[in-house]
Amino acid sequence: MSKIRRIEQAYAKEELPKFNVGDTVDVHVLIREGEKERVQVYSGTVIRKRGAGLAATYTVRRIVQGQGIERVFPLHSPFVQKVEVKRSGKVRRARLYFLRDRMGKATRLKEIMRPRAKKVKKAPKVAAPEPVAAPEPSTETETPASE
Repeated sequence: MSKIRRIEQAYAKEELPKFNVGDTVDVHVLIREGEKERVQVYSGTVIRKRGAGLAATYTVRRIVQGQGIERVFPLHSPFVQKVEVKRSGKVRRARLYFLRDRMGKATRLKEIMRPRAKKVKKAPKVAAPEPVAAPEPSTETETPASE
């Protein structure tokens, strides 16, 4: 292993988000404003993934007030808190640059319907039966009733 790879490993994220080109994602980005920190959500469609190692990036495109905006995020950036996949798009290209020329409903992609993992039903919780106490010996002696 080269020295560069060893240094890169220290800065690489252990768990990478799983998404593909064409997916609609929410990218949670840490924004620092002076002393304050907040998380801002950037929603859009992934139009490109490129690179390898620490240099890997992905581009997310969204439309704001009729204007297309693209933002490039490093895959291993510490400022990206998490990436949530909202929809998986069916695409046949690695780069979706043709979306730049389209507006409105024309930018929609067909959705891939993936089966969800079945949830394992847990057995209903049943209260444990209370232990039955042994009958106490009676202190009174029974006398037969005389008639």
